[in-house]
Amino acid sequence: QVQLVESGGGLVQPGGSLRLSCAVSGSIFSIYAMGWSRQAPGKQRELVARITSGGSANYADSVKGRFTVSRDNAKNTVSLQMNSMKPEDTAVYYCNADIKEHLGDRITHYWGKGTLVTVSS
Repeated sequence: QVQLVESGGGLVQPGGSLRLSCAVSGSIFSIYAMGWSRQAPGKQRELVARITSGGSANYADSVKGRFTVSRDNAKNTVSLQMNSMKPEDTAVYYCNADIKEHLGDRITHYWGKGTLVTVSS
């Protein structure tokens, strides 16, 4: 059973920083693209950042220059460093990944249950 567990959420003041981490566990053969999405109160979920297995990253315009996504392929983890945070960054952040499990050739998209990030003074 593949699981994605986020950690690092919490309360931070505007202009502050926060780092989120996501640990992937289970019978994993290979992890392809990984990333982060978020859902703010009253809004639809949006993609924040995505990183390929080779390290190529893409970001939403709203976070570009402030957020950095990284991954550790040896540890099956992905992180999101958030700097210069704004109140509009307040949301539940979800980790996601495309994974091929052992004894199969199908790539399945998984996501975690989310971690709450609140930016407020």
